[in-house]
Formats: sequence, structure tokens, C-alpha cells
Amino acid sequence: MSAKPSFLVLAGDGINCERETAFALEFAGAAPKIIHVNDLIASPETLKTADGFAIPGGFSFGDELGSGQILALKLRHKLGDKFFKMIEGKKPVIGICNGFQVLVKLGLLPYPDAEERVLALAPNESGGFINRWVGLNVDPQSICLWTQGIEKTLLELPIRHGEGRIAFKRGEEEKHYQALLSQGLIPLTYTEDVNGSYGRIAALTDPSGMVLGLMPHPEAFIFKETYKNPASREMEKGDGALIFENIMRIMKGEESSYERRTG
Repeated sequence: MSAKPSFLVLAGDGINCERETAFALEFAGAAPKIIHVNDLIASPETLKTADGFAIPGGFSFGDELGSGQILALKLRHKLGDKFFKMIEGKKPVIGICNGFQVLVKLGLLPYPDAEERVLALAPNESGGFINRWVGLNVDPQSICLWTQGIEKTLLELPIRHGEGRIAFKRGEEEKHYQALLSQGLIPLTYTEDVNGSYGRIAALTDPSGMVLGLMPHPEAFIFKETYKNPASREMEKGDGALIFENIMRIMKGEESSYERRTG
């Protein structure tokens, strides 16, 4: 792998956070390339050349048939095996907000080999759109490579969604929740109930730890200048940067300062 891992950042069809996501990856040390979904479909071999893949937030196809539904169908039927082979190749993948919804509807989270989905991202319990900052607990036992080794146990990021509530099959909620928890597939949880998500789940990873889907927007808090009440105008690092920097550290085989102290 080159000194700067290459990342494809999906754009088009209502995605609207591709520039912020690309910047976050570049700031962390990656070499991102924004690619329109139609260009990717026309040249699917591009997937083979990338070291990682990002599906940013937005309102793909206006969420007409449910958040992320049409984009998920488009990726499944237009890219087919090529997209899923990239996932099987254990390349880091991140889906943010609408991108998280796409990954769930593609069946890639939480279990890519499951015969049927065990969960869905349903409308918020309030029935409305939520736009606010939230506290997030980082689970140090999670196998998620995007968060594994982050020293902070509490992050703060903004959320902006209408369908972000994790819901399980009725009557089987606790069984599935405990299974995810025991396998380390829940890297982030809300510090309070913000949308009715079961177990306050804010993010999920797959059994490889390489795929991360999360409702909060880490790309929106790379610098503290963008915090809700910035204490200063200095370009200090925001909590969102930690997630992107962490996957770069993993990809480059670098130890974290926490690992050096405890190893």
C-alpha cells in the first residue's frame, strides 16, 4: 500500500456530503477521489484500485422510497458482485448517515452472510427530523477498526436524520442486541436516547471490523471551529477527525499512543 491509502468517495443522486468526507480523509492522510455513482457503474474496475470506500451522507434519490433504498438497489444491480467482492477483500468501508442506511439495506451490516436482515434503520421515534449535537460512548471492546484504539471514550458529533432508529424484529430485540454486543459489533452508542434507537445504538460494524456504518457525521467535526459553541477560533482537531485518523493508522500498520503505553 502506498504512503497515502486511496479512497473512493461516492457522489451523485442526492449525496451531498462528499466534499466534507473527502476532506476528512485527506486531512487524516488518505488520497481520496470523489467519483459519481454513474461513473463508478461505467468503470466498476475502479473499485479494484482503491484501498477504501466511503458512502457519504445526504438524501439519495430524495429518500422517496425510504432512506438509502434506491441507491442500495442501484449499487446492487448495477455493480453486482464487483461491489461485494470489494467488501470481501477486507477494504475499509464507511457509510455515514444515508450511507449507513445504504449499507444496511445492502445487507452488509451487521452480518453480510445472513440470509435475512436482523435489523433496520426506522424513522425516529419522534416522527421528525433531528438536527443536533450528541454525545457518543466509544466501546473499547468493539472490533471496529475505525474506532479501535481511539483514546477518548466520549465523543461529540452532530446528527442530521429522519430515519436513524435501530429497530429489531418485534419480540426478538434483546436477543439480537445481546448478540451484537457480545461480538463487539456496536462501536458507538448515544449517551442519551435521542431517536429511540434500541440500546441507544449509533453505529455498527461487521464481523471483520472493516465496515463502519454510523448515523452521526464525523466529517462535520474535523476542526473545533465547527463546534456548536466554539470556545476559540483556533484550528484545533475535532472529535470526527479521530475516526478517520484511526483507520489511517490501522491501514499503515502504526501503533497508537495507547497501544505503546499498554503493550
